[in-house]
Amino acid sequence: MSKDRMRYDLMAQEALRGVVREALKRAASPQGLPSPHHFYITFRTRHPGVDIDEALLERFPEEMTIVLEHQFWDLVPGDELFEVTLKFSGVPKYLQVPYAAVTRFHDPSVGFHLQFEEAGKAGADAGAEKAAGGKPPTNGESAEVVSLDSFRKK
Repeated sequence: MSKDRMRYDLMAQEALRGVVREALKRAASPQGLPSPHHFYITFRTRHPGVDIDEALLERFPEEMTIVLEHQFWDLVPGDELFEVTLKFSGVPKYLQVPYAAVTRFHDPSVGFHLQFEEAGKAGADAGAEKAAGGKPPTNGESAEVVSLDSFRKK
């Protein structure tokens, strides 16, 4: 098999980041996040463009998971990043997160999970996976891992 010079793995990840963007746009709409949906979003805290409070960065020097459910404010999903205000220990904190910094997106209400490779480190066999790759927070449901490799011709 020849080398993938098209980098379909990176194209697939970018397309799936669009799912995260679209989900956040729906949550930010006037109708808000439809119940029972809620999101766990894990991101790299030191990724370029991430803007979080210094105390949060000290507490989460590599990765951080946030939950968008009932108490979030000023959600602004843009083309390249999203902004949101969340409370930490009762204190509101502003966060700005580029979609490229997101490593996992999980909606446990329906068992939907996306996992992303770090941009630039994805290999020819890398890609986003639907289901429980890694250890995302769950509500006790099991999930099936579906690798992009299973769709490739041998």
